Amino acid sequence: MIEGNSSSLFTNAASAEQPFGPPLIGALLRMPWEAVQRHMLQRLHERGFSDFDAAYLNVLQYPGPQGARPSELAARLRISKQALGYLLRQLEQLGYLERRADPHDQRGKRIVVTRRGKRAIHVIRDAVSEIETTWTQQLGAEHFAQLRELLLKLNQLT
Repeated sequence: MIEGNSSSLFTNAASAEQPFGPPLIGALLRMPWEAVQRHMLQRLHERGFSDFDAAYLNVLQYPGPQGARPSELAARLRISKQALGYLLRQLEQLGYLERRADPHDQRGKRIVVTRRGKRAIHVIRDAVSEIETTWTQQLGAEHFAQLRELLLKLNQLT
């Protein structure tokens, strides 16, 4: 039996306040993303897109689905074709996008964002701009610029 405390906070026994120690990078990236998601959904609902669900944000995330084949989009999003098909059907029924015949391959389909979908994307982008403004004020312009630059570098490496 091993006794005593480990030098690593991660390997220490769980407690109610910090079950596995301080947050690791995944959690530190996830928590701000969840705040951004909540803000986007709040703005969408306030601006008349009350039928918009959090799962739809994945489909409309940057760089967007415009012109993509469903199979390509599923691979990019790392979800099954069936899961994407379900989301696309819902988004089509709600008027956010359409699947149209591929002009170069009549057997294939391409995703087209509708006028309503484009309006929703503008609301999403405005909401993210609001978050960026708030974080710039909270962190200071220099720190926020550093954060943005570091995230851009990480994205180029992955």
